[in-house]
Amino acid sequence: MIVDFVTDFAKLLSFEPEKVKSEVISHGDFDEIVIWAKKADVGRIIGKEGSMVKAIKTVISGCRAKENKNYKITVKIIDEQ
Repeated sequence: MIVDFVTDFAKLLSFEPEKVKSEVISHGDFDEIVIWAKKADVGRIIGKEGSMVKAIKTVISGCRAKENKNYKITVKIIDEQ
């Protein structure tokens, strides 16, 4: 559920939403959501001074609390060249 939201949110922010893809990588005690996007879209997804990615992380925290999940989730945005 969280990954779908993050992917859809990133697609809404991008110029080329068809190029945005994401994946969850489990590292034992935390999960990492990796988002791949075109170089021009990476800046839009991160936002000015990280405002958009902070908003994404805030929503993720709310979803974790609602689902009674205690593990950590990180978000990583990678330039797909």
